[in-house]
Amino acid sequence: MPTTDRGKAQRAVVEKVLALEREKAFADTAVVGGLEGFIARHVPEASHLVSGYAGRDPESRAQAVTALELWLATPHPREPLSAIPVSRLPGVGKKRAELLGRLGIRTVEDLLTFFPRRLEDRSQLRSIAQVRDGEVVLVRGAVRAKSRVKVRRGLELVKVALDDGTGLLFAIWFNQPWIWDQIVQDGRYALYGKAQLRYGEMQLENPVWEEEGTGLQTGRWVPIYPTTEGLTQPILQNLIRHALHRFGGQVDDVVPKEIRDRFGLPTRRDAISRIHAPADPPDFEAARRALAFEELLLLQLGIAQRRAPVPSGGRSLAPDRTLLGRFVNGLPFALTPSQQRAVHAIEQDLRSPQPMLRLLQGDVGSGKTVVAAAACLMAVSAGAQAAVMAPTEILAEQHHLVVQDLMRDLPVRVGYLSGGLGRKERRELLRAIADGEVDLVVGTHALIEEDVVFRDLALAVVDEQHRFGVVQRAALEAKGRGTNILVMSATPIPRTVVLTLYGEFAVSVLDEMPSSRGAVRTVWLSESRREDAYRDVADWLLRGEKGYVVFPLVAESEELDLRAASEGYEELRARFPEHGVALLHGQMPSEDKRAAMAAFRAGEVQLLVATTVVEVGLDVPDASFLVIEHADRFGLAQLHQLRGRIGRKGQPAVCYAIGDPTTDEARQRLAAFRDLTDGFKIAEADLRIRGPGDLLGTEQSGFVSQLRATDLTRDLPLLERAREEALRLAKEGIPPELGREATRRFGESLSLLGV
Repeated sequence: MPTTDRGKAQRAVVEKVLALEREKAFADTAVVGGLEGFIARHVPEASHLVSGYAGRDPESRAQAVTALELWLATPHPREPLSAIPVSRLPGVGKKRAELLGRLGIRTVEDLLTFFPRRLEDRSQLRSIAQVRDGEVVLVRGAVRAKSRVKVRRGLELVKVALDDGTGLLFAIWFNQPWIWDQIVQDGRYALYGKAQLRYGEMQLENPVWEEEGTGLQTGRWVPIYPTTEGLTQPILQNLIRHALHRFGGQVDDVVPKEIRDRFGLPTRRDAISRIHAPADPPDFEAARRALAFEELLLLQLGIAQRRAPVPSGGRSLAPDRTLLGRFVNGLPFALTPSQQRAVHAIEQDLRSPQPMLRLLQGDVGSGKTVVAAAACLMAVSAGAQAAVMAPTEILAEQHHLVVQDLMRDLPVRVGYLSGGLGRKERRELLRAIADGEVDLVVGTHALIEEDVVFRDLALAVVDEQHRFGVVQRAALEAKGRGTNILVMSATPIPRTVVLTLYGEFAVSVLDEMPSSRGAVRTVWLSESRREDAYRDVADWLLRGEKGYVVFPLVAESEELDLRAASEGYEELRARFPEHGVALLHGQMPSEDKRAAMAAFRAGEVQLLVATTVVEVGLDVPDASFLVIEHADRFGLAQLHQLRGRIGRKGQPAVCYAIGDPTTDEARQRLAAFRDLTDGFKIAEADLRIRGPGDLLGTEQSGFVSQLRATDLTRDLPLLERAREEALRLAKEGIPPELGREATRRFGESLSLLGV
């Protein structure tokens, strides 16, 4: 047991109960409810000693009491909250522990740091006479009548009439028969819910209720938690309240007092207590910010601890500026200022003895590929090799074509490596790479296979970073010595997420669009207006334009009522036989995909029916229209990437989004897609609507879920302050206990992320 004053007092109470149990000859009558339940509430860490006490014989009970007395007399180091299973709390058996596990709650620490997602104001009491239809209200009164009716098979209701002296209000609960016994005639209760005027009566359907004066579910600002089936709000709230009462005194501070005082932050114990039982929203927000600062400080310290010194294998490259000048001057367009800044920063990185770790992010069509090509040229001009790895064959092949075109007048030998190469062709290419006869290799994950050996790989470019795991990126990095890493993302990432997930990366942002890019007009159509879109498609085709129709599925699904790409392809081929219609999806053989793309580029095919395989990197400049079927089934970032496939020459272009969203979230997504064209605004909207999961890969999304108090949509200033403190502490020397806590909280995740 803890040795605090509270712990000593608690031990004294337990010792008295054990002494009384001896006096009563181990009859299990010393305390109401039995000894086992009492110990589970007061000394849960010793509950195993009295397991099954009620069913034991007197001799076995005596042995159990003796064992407990010895346990109490022996000093015990305080068990960390992270090691105490939540099953030690009263009311948590095997089934409930499994339900809590679905929410990620397995220990007492997990429960105490399972924070509310919002507050609900249940503090404003109204008289029944003041209640109006459609209002959410809190009322109190006495039950004057109650009834129980079985309406039909599978539907039973309990109805009570509540009287507060100003009028009557009726509460109705559906299929909750136990309420009949729990709410008693003439008892006084508080009810909270949405009022509805029905059949001449003011009613509350399935309201929150409790006995008047309880003050747990009503009469205050009530925290609302994420739940799962089988765990109601009251159950979670009661468990957290019990955990705070029993273990709250064991919550230790993490952030040093000097930092807390400087930023005016409460102690961790106080913050956790206040976030679960706030006086009002400002009180809740103050607690949340304190806990978020703690999370972000530990995260940034974890990143700082992983930031290695200059590796012995690092080396400085000497790019040929004359060759770089030839490359830039030979482009059919001028680099934007942000492209110029990115190229200059990459050159400085390559000349440094420390390997480059840079994130290049920018909107669709902002010119990331040109910057990456310039980086590759600089590495090659220094006498080394470069590699570009893309997540799909279509994107890799696209990069290969673009890079070949950009390098056509330069002394750079470009190769393409994918899983679709023939055995002989692959063997010859691998020999050329190993001998240094190929300077720049573009490919898929085939680049990281064991038999791929470089003579001198100095730069690895990873496109669509979030589609690769850290293992793949590390495998490519290991192909060289002191390999420089440039990762690219076509999804603009909010600064909060960049600092959180890419804290070790230098960041270059392409925040301007080339002058040739025009805005694409976006039209959102309901399913009933689908024909309007296809009449427009017919006009586009008659004018000689080309475009895409994108579906979320390859083949029809019995589970989802969606038009599939293969079905849509057959319909459109029959409808537009004169214009050339082709199908493209990820399950097609590589040669079929290449043939479809080649025909589309050449204009032999005007309409390409596809799945999201065309989402990123596909560069057919003269494509002018896009129809997205079932647009409500796509993520916002994904929709924006698809839209980026058209209007790439600056010609007028239209995107038709067809969908009937059934949720508020889906409606918000399509409205944002229709109204926004700037990728960074799209990313911020996506983060606000869905959280960071849609912007990031699976590993990153799981990692972000560990930030239980942090709100990445609005905590940028807090994150920046935490980052400054972490850098200061790293420079002065991270206190060992802080370093250990950072590793405990985030070490494994940071290792998975590779940041």
